[in-house]
Amino acid sequence: MAKAPKISATPLAASSSRVLTAPVFSQPQPTADPSTFVIRHASDTAAYQAIDALNKLHKIQPMPFPSPRGGLEPVLSLEQVIGGNRKTIEQIQANGQIVFHSTGDCGSTRGPKTQNAVTDKMLGDFDEAHPSELPQFNLLLGDIVYSFGESQYYYDQFYEPYRDYQAPILAVAGNHDGMISPLGHEKSLQAYLRNFCSQGFQITLDAGHLSRTAQIQPGVFFTFEAPFVRILALYSNSLEDPGVIADAHIGSSQLDFLRTALKRVKSENFAGALLFAHHHPPYVAGSRHGWSVEMQAHIDAICNEVGVWPHADLAGHAHSYQRFTRTRKGGAQVPYIVCGNGGHNVQRIALNGAPVLRAPQVIQAASATGDQIVLENYDDQNYGYLRVLVTPRQLRIEYHPADDGRHTKAPDDHVTVDLKTRRFVHFKASDMGMPKAAATVRETTR
Repeated sequence: MAKAPKISATPLAASSSRVLTAPVFSQPQPTADPSTFVIRHASDTAAYQAIDALNKLHKIQPMPFPSPRGGLEPVLSLEQVIGGNRKTIEQIQANGQIVFHSTGDCGSTRGPKTQNAVTDKMLGDFDEAHPSELPQFNLLLGDIVYSFGESQYYYDQFYEPYRDYQAPILAVAGNHDGMISPLGHEKSLQAYLRNFCSQGFQITLDAGHLSRTAQIQPGVFFTFEAPFVRILALYSNSLEDPGVIADAHIGSSQLDFLRTALKRVKSENFAGALLFAHHHPPYVAGSRHGWSVEMQAHIDAICNEVGVWPHADLAGHAHSYQRFTRTRKGGAQVPYIVCGNGGHNVQRIALNGAPVLRAPQVIQAASATGDQIVLENYDDQNYGYLRVLVTPRQLRIEYHPADDGRHTKAPDDHVTVDLKTRRFVHFKASDMGMPKAAATVRETTR
């Protein structure tokens, strides 16, 4: 695994950053949830009217982005993110599993209540009897700050909600992180790059008085490596729909990255869980956000070319939880999961008085040119997040709604993939002390 990165001697903006020698995540002491924003979010109505006018003239196109640091396949490791703490990595390996969180569309423009509900529930996952169950990082699935990724809203919509989150936070960029307001002055992805793609451990001006250091991702696409899992993060760009990872405006660098990353997976005989993460989902049920068909075709073409497919695909964008099963020819099952209810305006799947959808149901039948897609489960009523657990043999993805409360640790939905057979299986539960405790009870009651 790569060594920890060198700390940049010249931060992105020396007058607005505090450079540190190690990463900082949560505050030294927990604090009460805020009830109001520090900066009230202004109305975006005028900006969206201008965008609608540009859309009618077909003047909205995918936005170019800077090349990541690190060549064809930029790679970041958990060890780098935690400041080179090898003992933590060795402990995860000794535990035989890794746990992490994921959610999308977390930025709220209406106030902190919904984001606080989700992060407070996540914080309950750090209160565990067994250290192997502790989350090691959080992967946000885009749209961190609404509506146009402005730096002035990062404090209220990102740093404050996660002030007590005890682990690193990484993020793929969503369309609202890269979208530019016609009435604003920031460049596409400007604040996202400053807060998630820093060259070193520094506290940006956007964090205010809080202590979390900016993340050190190499760019908007990269490979993230941790014990038992490898995540390929992609940027599906700034359009409302569809997601785009390659075209005449942005080039094919992400296709080159994906091909290079999958070839390395194959050459190394990587036996862990392989996940794809991006903002726009390939499949959506009944939502105002549509399928990203061409984006998925680009991904599928490279997977076919290299002969390597993911064990799961994570996305946001649609403001609900949705789980699909894609059954590939030959029987391999791949869960495609949308978790876009991290705090921003949950949206109902059935719109305009349409009947409520029944799950499970087929939304795409298998054909000579396409795989069967089944909507397995969904939640369009609550805010929530994913808890992902990976062992050497299995990948388990759980969905936890915030309304269940901080002290509820049973998921409302889950799926488990056998890493070798790529079929859904029953999860092999851990022994965290209950058999011994039960035996003690039986012995004392004889």
